[in-house]
Amino acid sequence: MAVKIRLARAGAKKAPFYRVIAADGRATRDGRFLEILGRYNPRSEPSSIELDLAKVDAWIGKGAQPTEAAAKLIAIARGEKTAPVAAARVSKKAASKADADKKVAAEAKEKAKAEKNAAAEPATAVEAKEKAKTDKKKAAAEEAAPIEEPKAAAEEAAADDAEPVAE
Repeated sequence: MAVKIRLARAGAKKAPFYRVIAADGRATRDGRFLEILGRYNPRSEPSSIELDLAKVDAWIGKGAQPTEAAAKLIAIARGEKTAPVAAARVSKKAASKADADKKVAAEAKEKAKAEKNAAAEPATAVEAKEKAKTDKKKAAAEEAAPIEEPKAAAEEAAADDAEPVAE
């Protein structure tokens, strides 16, 4: 008789928990077993593993072979491995919305960069000359405008003070 250390499923539909058992290799998954060695609940946060390591070692000493899943649980119970941590689940809708937001932000950044480069560097020599002329005209207008504006404002204020108020 080949003895296996394996998991036997228990619990309700879509809410499983498992018993770690020693059973005949020919027995069904949830059928006859020789001894319960522990319990495993994957649905709790974090997953709970309760194993009687003395019983497990006794069965392994008698020649029992643990299955892959049982071997992982035994290693975790002994502290040789760490339990896997479930990643935070993000809904497909939220993930696609985040992707779309990133894409829109990247496109806006590229568009702004392209506009900045287009404004900074004219495409042809003719455009460069025209831009230089307009820049010179703007600079001249800015220099002349501050000088003329205070004079006009002062003249208007003096005119307002000089006029008699009719009542």
